[in-house]
Amino acid sequence: MKKSIWFIINPIAGIRRKDDIPSLVLKHLDHDQFDFEIQYTKYKGHAKELAKEAIDKNIQIVCAVGGDGSVHEIGTCLIGSKIVLAVLPIGSGNGLARHFNIPLSIKKAIYCINEGNAISMDTVLVNDQAFIGISGFGFDALVAEKFVGSTKRGFRTYAKIVLRELFRYKPITISVEINEQERTLPVMLCTVTNITQWGNGLVVSPHSNATDGKVELVLLKPFPFWRIPWIALYFLFRRTDKCSFIEIIPFDKATIESAQTSAHYDGESKESKSTLNVKVVPKSLHIFVGKLINKRWN
Repeated sequence: MKKSIWFIINPIAGIRRKDDIPSLVLKHLDHDQFDFEIQYTKYKGHAKELAKEAIDKNIQIVCAVGGDGSVHEIGTCLIGSKIVLAVLPIGSGNGLARHFNIPLSIKKAIYCINEGNAISMDTVLVNDQAFIGISGFGFDALVAEKFVGSTKRGFRTYAKIVLRELFRYKPITISVEINEQERTLPVMLCTVTNITQWGNGLVVSPHSNATDGKVELVLLKPFPFWRIPWIALYFLFRRTDKCSFIEIIPFDKATIESAQTSAHYDGESKESKSTLNVKVVPKSLHIFVGKLINKRWN
């Protein structure tokens, strides 16, 4: 029996044209395996409504066609369900797709669905807010807020925002209760990550594994501004674990307190509470991945 799949397309995600996607799906999807429908989002939050509708209709696979924000909106609705999340990455950063070796070529990403390599990944709960890949409560939260409000997308826009805001940003003081220890310290970045990178090849936690029952708290401590080029290289070359200003702490449960109430969850800018109770929800989301992991979904 064929499996049912919905492709939920965000028409404003990223910088890539979207009008050829239905024809690419029609041409490259294995129609002996799948019956498909194309759905378009019409407003912010619509992808979540469509994902809930897919659950109600017992659709077996829901494919997020967009960036990390679209993946967040759709994927968090599928947590705890039997539905498998697929991704056709057309966003600006595509951090989750890069982590799971999902091709950035739409044609090859469709072949990834045909191959049916699926895993059960961990997700993360911060108070009552779920996320899939990465969240931030420091400088990256500010960058996400500015990026969401920008009229342009792409790495160049992201880089401009980082450089403009970095020299204005003041470190925040956080208190962390983690692994039975309590600490208070100033930080530039306070990032909780289930995957290796933000996107665009910027790796924040090179050894993160979304199936190990743990996430990583990444703390970037205040540093002299003349060190910026060197610190940037640590992120670009997957060596943040070697940087003396960066601390990476694996955990499964933690409490973070901060006066800053802005946050991002998978790149989506949101307000947060000053007290953040963070915990891993193991093996709670099914997702198709690239050939990085070879496990057939039946």
